[in-house]
Amino acid sequence: MPNDPHAGNRLLAGLVDDAGLFPPTALAMPDAVARHRADLAAGHGVLTHRFLCPASRLGELRGELTEPDRMAIGLIADTGTQGLPGALRELDEDPRLRLAGLEFPLSGTDEPKPEGAVAAVLRATVEVPGAVPLFLEPATFGDAGATCAALTGREVSRTVGLKARCGGVRAELFPSVEALARFVLTAVAAGLPMKATAGLHHAVRYIDRGTGFTHHGYLNLLVAVADAVVGAGPDTVAATLRTTDSVGLASRAAGLDAATVAATRRVLTSYGSCSTRVPVEEAGALGLWHTAS
Repeated sequence: MPNDPHAGNRLLAGLVDDAGLFPPTALAMPDAVARHRADLAAGHGVLTHRFLCPASRLGELRGELTEPDRMAIGLIADTGTQGLPGALRELDEDPRLRLAGLEFPLSGTDEPKPEGAVAAVLRATVEVPGAVPLFLEPATFGDAGATCAALTGREVSRTVGLKARCGGVRAELFPSVEALARFVLTAVAAGLPMKATAGLHHAVRYIDRGTGFTHHGYLNLLVAVADAVVGAGPDTVAATLRTTDSVGLASRAAGLDAATVAATRRVLTSYGSCSTRVPVEEAGALGLWHTAS
């Protein structure tokens, strides 16, 4: 048993963004808003209580809100650099919504190379308040290094990091453990934060019986980042991503010291989950979340 029974709390606190609008759950907007309201009322500490919403659906979201609603929005810039100013105006004009994060797919720019795409997004986001973190999703995993280089070579007045797509509705959207390990190590070496999205439906790596897809686990990813921040190499990080030993993985997570937990969460800030129930339940089942006594 770890010396600190609440070590898991610090590792998992504020980890899960609400991605209920996205596949495979893909809730209708009324249902997504209702679930988010319920989660806000419950206030579980594993959740960030940020609602991930595409820029293209802000009008739909606003139509479902009532006057008392207050929502922190993680804006997905699916309308590209040209559509961003309008989305930002919508958020600014609605007191029920607060921009809490911005996620930008670099494939949504007109620039074919990562360096140009990064420059285009930074120009487009210059008016975004500096307290709002920006996460850039490289067009491919192989572009992570060039994206990092483009960021670290610039003076940026806000938190800017990388976004890793860990799955999706097609098999090719799931990166290999080796590719994901390289992505993690690239972010750590560059001193950049990252967040993750898609495919992380359960704590531990598993095969979905319906699709046959092998999914990465959110706990695998957390512990792999912990490996990376203490200096592990690609083979070790990949092995952690590959393991399906839930007991061993939970034991490793619970045994992390406070400094490693803090460093891990400076890198992996959050991930988007279409379910806000499963991560909470699995954290408890694995003994990694303890309520105050």
